[in-house]
Amino acid sequence: MDIKLNQEPDMKKPLILVTNDDGIAARGIKTLIDVAKQLGDVIVVAPDSPQSGQGHAITLEQPLRLYKVDLFEGVEAYECSGTPVDCVKLAKNVLLKDRELNLCVSGINHGSNAAINILYSGTLSAAMEASLEGVPSIGFSFLNYSPRADFSACTGFAKALMKYVLQHGMSKGNLWNVNIPDLPADEIKGIKVCRQADARWVEEFVEATDPRGQKYYWLTGRFVNEDQAENTDIWALENGYISLVPSKHDLTNYEALDELQSLEILTS
Repeated sequence: MDIKLNQEPDMKKPLILVTNDDGIAARGIKTLIDVAKQLGDVIVVAPDSPQSGQGHAITLEQPLRLYKVDLFEGVEAYECSGTPVDCVKLAKNVLLKDRELNLCVSGINHGSNAAINILYSGTLSAAMEASLEGVPSIGFSFLNYSPRADFSACTGFAKALMKYVLQHGMSKGNLWNVNIPDLPADEIKGIKVCRQADARWVEEFVEATDPRGQKYYWLTGRFVNEDQAENTDIWALENGYISLVPSKHDLTNYEALDELQSLEILTS
């Protein structure tokens, strides 16, 4: 994939939706808003509190609330009581129901969303929800988990990728998963278009007792990557590259289709 990141878009001012899963007050979303403002008209809809690990959850059992907030100069912004996916649904179907949305960007997430993390990530699920509506979407993540992370190394690359999509669109899909290593900008080697690594979490639970004598459990674990190929997002990040994984929402195992169709499955 030949991405020429220095081309200027030749189009009318686009409309860009910015969202995240770390909450509307997170430092990462402010960085993404500052970039988006340079490229088009911006509307922000983000959770009113951190929603990490929510995946593609939606709110069904209680009403959703939207409140307009004055947090970002010159930008229309709303905080939402629901999940990241709820934010995108409300933006697309309520706030922007009569307007064409040209791009959705989610993040910049505090921490990695490479490999299997895409399944758990509220950041990527928000972008995926917009992509389901036909909107080109990018989920951005930075490999620094600190709430006070310095995102300055991300800005130039995020702007370049957003400009590219606004000019060229996305071929064969509408979703990119972009992870940025925790390095100074001049030490990042470039952008590597790659596949999702075959890696997973080995989960553990810490058991403890609360002051009332009741047991509780806290999820922890370790990340295991046994995929040593050099065309994966984990390899790219470990070797100083930004990883760009073209992603989709079809979870069909196509390799198993023919085999299963030839089986005689008996039922009684």
